[in-house]
Order: sequence, then structure tokens, then C-alpha cells
Amino acid sequence: MTSAPETAEELPTLRGSVPPVREWLRTFAIGICMGSADAVPGVSGGTIALIAGIYGRLIAMVTAVTPERALSLLDALVPTGDGVSVRRALSVWEAVDGWFGLALLSGVLTAIVVVTRIVHVASERYPTLLFGFFFGLIAASAVILLRELAVRTGGQAAAGVAGVVIAFLLSGPVEFLESGGLPLVFVAGAIAVSAMILPGISGSLLLVILGQYTRMSDALSLFLESLVGLATGGPLAAVVEYGTVVVTFVLGGVVGLFTISRAVRRALDWNRQATMAFLIGLVVGALRAPVNEVRTEVGLSTEVALAFAGAAVVGAVALLILDYVAVDLDLDTV
Repeated sequence: MTSAPETAEELPTLRGSVPPVREWLRTFAIGICMGSADAVPGVSGGTIALIAGIYGRLIAMVTAVTPERALSLLDALVPTGDGVSVRRALSVWEAVDGWFGLALLSGVLTAIVVVTRIVHVASERYPTLLFGFFFGLIAASAVILLRELAVRTGGQAAAGVAGVVIAFLLSGPVEFLESGGLPLVFVAGAIAVSAMILPGISGSLLLVILGQYTRMSDALSLFLESLVGLATGGPLAAVVEYGTVVVTFVLGGVVGLFTISRAVRRALDWNRQATMAFLIGLVVGALRAPVNEVRTEVGLSTEVALAFAGAAVVGAVALLILDYVAVDLDLDTV
């Protein structure tokens, strides 16, 4: 017997469910800003969500997606059992704020594609300036976060030190990170995407720590190039090669968004200050990563150091200006 909320009269219709175009465009624009932030180390898409006033809605959407609702949506769309029911599917879709998520994700993905293309070109032509800029972003992000952190116990201090040490060690030359295959890509996707919803903590920064940032930027850019090439008669092998990496990363991201991100939220609920101290420690320790990239790719010299420092100043100033004109980050709202 059909329960009251599932009667035909109360189930949503497609026409009544789809939000106005203006709301779509606003959410898409916020997604563009979030994606642009998430695509560079030191800037967090979660911070942009906080500034735009959608952070609470974003967290509610992520936590609303459960295996039970996913199965209910699939059941409503597959011609088995009670048959296909668009209105039942819309009921589940609205319960997880699906239209909002779709518009936001579209904006995020659009921005990531554009920014990673820029990063791919810059890493080949101007690696010193690129990683110097990233160093400035990370350093300024660390300053902003440390300003808001109040360490009151030895345990919180130990958590912060642990974050610094872990990030510092991983940011150096680590063989298993440099030669890691698809399993590492999957794990990197899970960790990076789960961090993207945290204000102040950049998913791209974690990719830098894991030594996968340049690899993933290159893979996505080359995958899109190979798709264009395939459309004009190019080889399929390149699409498969780079597409496998991209798909593996995305699958890891989906898993991380609904597993690791929830674990982080629980850790924040259990001991907010210690968890934030650890996460901020990761940011501080990650300052080694851009330096290591330049040392490996270009080598160290006076000329390189000056260019690196100049780009770092530009990155730091850009982020500090954003912090000044946007919002004071309150870690208690994370």
C-alpha cells in the first residue's frame, strides 16, 4: 500500500520541480568560483561556498545522499517492479537537493577544465613562476588559518605538529608517490575531493602533497585534447590512456565525497580544534612541495630563486586581498 507522502497528488512534477533559470545561473556561477578555487593549491572551494552563503546547503546535500536514496532513485528509473516513475524519481532527487547539486557541479567541472588547462601549459613553459605562485597561495592560506586557530591543549599542539611532519615528508621526493599507479590515483581522488568541502583546506593542496597535482592536471588536459583529436580522426589509444586516469580519479572522488568527507566531519564534531590543527599543519608542511617541484624540474639558482620569490609574493598578496574583501573565516562554522 502506498504511503501518504507517495500519493500521486503529493509527488512533485517535472515542471514544478525544475528551479528558475536565474537560480540555476547563480548556482552555476558559484560553482565556477568554487571550481576555480579548488583547482589551485592554497585556495579552498569550501571557503568560496562559505562566502557565497551556500556552505550549509552544500553540507546538507552531501549528507542527504545515502545508499538507500540512491537505490530508491534507481528503482524509480528502472522498468522493473512498480515500473518507471519520473515523479517518484523527482521526489528522491529533491530530497537530496539534486538540482542545486547539478548546477553547482556543472560550474565546478567547467572551471576545473579551464584552470587545469592553464596549469598544464604553465607547468610546461613557466614552472618556476607557477610553483612560486602556488607557494605564495599556500603560505598566505597558512597565515590566514593560523590566525584563526587557538591551540589550548598539548593534544591539539601534537595534532598540528603531526600534520606538519606528515605533509613535509610526503611533499619531498617519495618513490612510491612518484611511481604510483591507478590505486594511488584513486586514493588521491578520494582524499582531494573530500577536502574540497572544507573551508580553508584545498583539495588541490592535498594533491600537491601527494605528488599528483601536476600529473592530474596534465592527464585531464591531455584527455580533452585526445577527445578532440579522436573527433578529427586521431587515435583511440590516447583517449583510453588518459581517460583511464581521469575516470579512476573521479571514481575515487565520488567514494571520498561520501566516505572520507563524512569521517572528517565526525572528527570535527568529536574534537574540532585538534582536527583543524592537524589540517592546518598539513598546509604548513606542504610549503615544501612547490620548492621540491622547482628543484626537480628546473634546478636551483639565484635567477630561479628570485623569480620564484616574486611569483610567491604575487600569490600571497592575491589571496590576502581575497581574504580582506571577502569574509573573516570563522573555523567554528566549519
